[in-house]
Amino acid sequence: MNLYKHVSDAINEKLGFAANLEIPRNRDFGDFSTNAAMVGAKIAHKNPRELANEILPKIQELDFVESASIAGPGFINIKIRNDFILKHAEAPKPQKAEKPLVIDMDYGAYNVAKSLHIGHLRTSIVGDTLNRIFKFLGHKTFSWNHIGDWGKPMGLIIAWIERTHPELPYFQDNFDPKTPVDYEIDPTELNNYYPAASAFAKENAEFQARAQEIKAKFQAGHPGYFALYEKFLAISLHTMNNTVQRLNILPFDYDLGERNAAKYLGQVEKILNEKHMIYESDGAMVINTKRDTDTAPMPPYMWRDSRGADTYDSTDLAAVYCRKLTDNPDKIIYFTDLRQSLHFEQLFRTADASGIYPYDKFEHIGYGTINGKDGKPFKTRDGNAAGLDDILDMANDAVSARIAESNKKLDKETIQSIALAAVKFNDLMHDVKSDYVFDTSAITSFEGRTGPYVLYTAVRLNSVLNRATIEPKITDTTINEDERNLLLTVMDFDRTIQTACENRATDMIANYTYNLCQLINSFYHTSPILRDDVDINTQQTRLYIAKLARDTLITATELMGLQIPEKM
Repeated sequence: MNLYKHVSDAINEKLGFAANLEIPRNRDFGDFSTNAAMVGAKIAHKNPRELANEILPKIQELDFVESASIAGPGFINIKIRNDFILKHAEAPKPQKAEKPLVIDMDYGAYNVAKSLHIGHLRTSIVGDTLNRIFKFLGHKTFSWNHIGDWGKPMGLIIAWIERTHPELPYFQDNFDPKTPVDYEIDPTELNNYYPAASAFAKENAEFQARAQEIKAKFQAGHPGYFALYEKFLAISLHTMNNTVQRLNILPFDYDLGERNAAKYLGQVEKILNEKHMIYESDGAMVINTKRDTDTAPMPPYMWRDSRGADTYDSTDLAAVYCRKLTDNPDKIIYFTDLRQSLHFEQLFRTADASGIYPYDKFEHIGYGTINGKDGKPFKTRDGNAAGLDDILDMANDAVSARIAESNKKLDKETIQSIALAAVKFNDLMHDVKSDYVFDTSAITSFEGRTGPYVLYTAVRLNSVLNRATIEPKITDTTINEDERNLLLTVMDFDRTIQTACENRATDMIANYTYNLCQLINSFYHTSPILRDDVDINTQQTRLYIAKLARDTLITATELMGLQIPEKM
C-alpha cells in the first residue's frame, strides 16, 4: 500500500478540499502532518487554529487514525493505528501506470573501437536505474545505446590500419566484400588505434587529410572500408556487451548509432528543405536555432560541415526521426554529461521547428563529473581518463583488501558483487546533476552510506529468514517503535519510487534504501527474533516484519542493479 496516498486521499475526501500532507522528520510528533486547517481557513475566512479544532474530530473519525493533535498555527499531526499498519503493510510489486507511456531512453552512447571510460559510468548506471524504475511503474521503455560509429573517429581508425597494414586489400577502390582476408584484430590493440591515430593526426597534416578522405569515402559506401569497419565493429560490440554484463545493467534494446541514423539523412534533409530551414554559412550548411527571447548565445545547428561531411548534429536529428518511425515514443530522454546541454537544446528546437518531434516530449538529464580526492576530474596515475574496467578493478582490489584484513574468505563472485554495489550505490546516492568524489576506500566501507552496507543488511536478513523453522505471520499486534518505524518506511516505498521517477532522482531510491537498512539494523538489535526467550507469537510477527523489510530491500536493490550475495 502507498500509505501516503491512502492517507492524503482519505483526508481530502473527508474534508472536501485538497491539502498538503507531509512526513515529519521526527515521528514523535506524528506519522503525518497536514496543513488542511491553513488551506480551509483561506476558503472559509477563518483563523487556522480555530478551524483546526473543527477539522480535528473529522480526521479522528478516519479508520486508520490512532490519534490527531494540533500544533503551531494550525498544523494537524496524525498517528496511524498499529493494527492498520500491520494489516496493510505489504511487499512492493510492479505497478500498472494509469497512463502508461512509451519512452525511448538514450544512454550508454559507447564508441566503436574505443574502450569505455569513466565518462560512461554515470550514463550507464543512472540510465539503467531509471529504465528499471519506469518499467516497474508500468511504462514501456526502449533503451538505445547510440554508438559512435560514423564520424571522424572511423576515418582515423581506418587510416591508422592502412598506415600500419598497407598490404591489406581493404584500401583498394575495387575491393570485393566476398574476398576472404587473413587479418584478425586483437581487442586490446584495437583500443590503442584511435588514441594513436588522433595523436599522430595532430602532428601530421597529410595523415589528417587522408583520414578525412577515408571518412568521406566510408560514408559514401566504400566496400573495403565498410568490410574493415564491420570487422572491428563486431569486436567493439562484444566488448560493450561484456561491460554491460559486468555493470549488471539491462541489455540495450538497440545498439544502433550514427551509422543507422545516417540512413535517414536524406528524408530528414527533404523535410528541412521543404521548410526552408537550411542555409549556407562559411561553406557549411546550418540551421538557425536562436529565438527572440534568448539572452545567451545560441549558435546555429550544424547540418553539414564545410567539407560536405555529415555531422554529430545531423545524425542526432536523423536518430530522432528514426525513433519516431520505430517506436513512436511519448517521450525521448537523453542521459549525458551536463556539458552537452547546449547541443540538446539545439536538437530539441530543430526537431520541433521541423515538425519531426515536439519540443515538450524531449528531455535531457545532464550529470556532473566524477572527481578524485583533489576535486579535479578523476584520472589514473598516468594522468589519463580512467577506463571503466579500471574503475571496477580498483573497487574489486579495495574490497579484496578489506576482506583479507578481516580474515574472511569470500569467493570471487561475491567480491565482485560487493565492489559493483560500492561503485553503483556511490553514484546513485548523489544528485545526478552534482559532481562527486570517487574514493575506493570510502565507497567500499561496510559501514555508513555505502553499497556494501546495503548488501550486508540484506544478507543478514536472509540469514535470519533462512534459519527460521516457523511461518512468518501476524499473531501479535503489539509492536515496538523500531518495528513500527520499519513498517512505516516499508509502506513509503511506492511513494518514494513514484517521486524518484517524477523528479528523475536516483538519489531518492538510494537514500531511501540506506534509511531502510538503518531501520532494519535497529530492528535487528532491539527486536530479537529466533532467541529462545522470545515467545512464538512474537517470533512469527517479527519474522513477518523481517520478510516484508527483506522483500522491500530486495526490490530496491534490483531497481539499482545491485546483486545480493549469499553471504558476506
